[in-house]
Amino acid sequence: MHKNTGVATAAASPPGLPLLVLLLCFFFNFIGRGVGDTYMVFLLPLGAEFGWHRSQMTSVYSMLMVVSGLASPLSGIVFERWGARVLYGAGLALLGSAYFIAGQLTQLWQFYLCIGLVGGLGASAIGMVPAAALISRWFDRRMSTAIGIAYAGFGCGSLVLVPLTQALIDQGGWREAYHAIGLTLLVLLPLSLLLPWGRIQAGQATMAVRRAKAAAALPAGPSPLRLALKNKRFWLLVQVMFFTAMCIYLISVQSVAYLVDIGFTPLQAAGAFGSAGMLSVIGVSASGWIADRFGHRPAASLSFAGTFLGTVVLYLMSYGDAAWLLAGYVLLFGICQGARGPVIASLSARLFAGPGQATIYGAIYACMSVGSGLGALLSGVLHDLTGGYRAAFTLSMACVVLAALPFWTTRLLIPAERPAE
Repeated sequence: MHKNTGVATAAASPPGLPLLVLLLCFFFNFIGRGVGDTYMVFLLPLGAEFGWHRSQMTSVYSMLMVVSGLASPLSGIVFERWGARVLYGAGLALLGSAYFIAGQLTQLWQFYLCIGLVGGLGASAIGMVPAAALISRWFDRRMSTAIGIAYAGFGCGSLVLVPLTQALIDQGGWREAYHAIGLTLLVLLPLSLLLPWGRIQAGQATMAVRRAKAAAALPAGPSPLRLALKNKRFWLLVQVMFFTAMCIYLISVQSVAYLVDIGFTPLQAAGAFGSAGMLSVIGVSASGWIADRFGHRPAASLSFAGTFLGTVVLYLMSYGDAAWLLAGYVLLFGICQGARGPVIASLSARLFAGPGQATIYGAIYACMSVGSGLGALLSGVLHDLTGGYRAAFTLSMACVVLAALPFWTTRLLIPAERPAE
């Protein structure tokens, strides 16, 4: 028996609660992704102080992404059994403690443990898995649009926190920057516990009743996740998310270091990364609206085309005249970064509605994060092997093609489309 079904509570929910839910999902995504992406600007100062190879340092970020993803099904289980208050509170506690302690570290294995393992668990707990589950309880006809707005928190987090962290490093060093991030997260912890999570998790009255009826009608037998694992549509969504994440993180984890290597200042490079994050806010919001209005295939196809062209521009920058190409890369790559997220999250919510929804999406998200971690790791390995970035860019372009294939080689994802209203 799952807790917090919330049918009675939903009936008494105030009219402004859907907006609060959306803002909270946006805010926690802002924190989770933004804090994780700050690792990009720690690469150079850590390498300068400790002399570690680039592949060693990027593998810490790779571990963070893999742990965050593999913990996603666990986050779904905690959400469904113990509620959002427990899950979000634990996530802030883990993430804040990990980053505060990181300011004292001196060994590479300590970064694996603190940033990679504990930070990954914390990021998973406050990430898109509980957000998608909450939004699906409050938004029906415009679910993709609402998920797109929540996803925009990822880009805003990068936009604000990456340059801010670079400024903190420039002013007081990388250790003080880690301390400041960790302390801020720990201050937010008691505030988050005061939120009305019972009413938030209950959802709209009509949707809560629908969930209760679906749970009551669920026959005894395999769990919803086991049933989903036998469904080809589940694996098509995994293919899209895995290769999308791999193509993005082959590039993004070293984008700041790459721009510095070809002649930009660290602050300029961090600003470009943050600007790409700002444009992703537009991209993810627009992709959700396009999916609701025109269908999931057009929304996904447009975003894949932009990512591919942005990667081509980034590749060309390695041959010189990088300044005039930088705007093209930021525009194309940035506006499409994360744009697949709302499409896949809304598809998953519609294809696998009912009990176990959060756990199923958590499993898809886990596979996505394995792709993120593999992409981040390969970016460092390929850099060390080739002495440059072109091999990673080429592999990234191939991954874009593999990610887009399910939308054009099968119609299995088409029945999930909902007509525009």
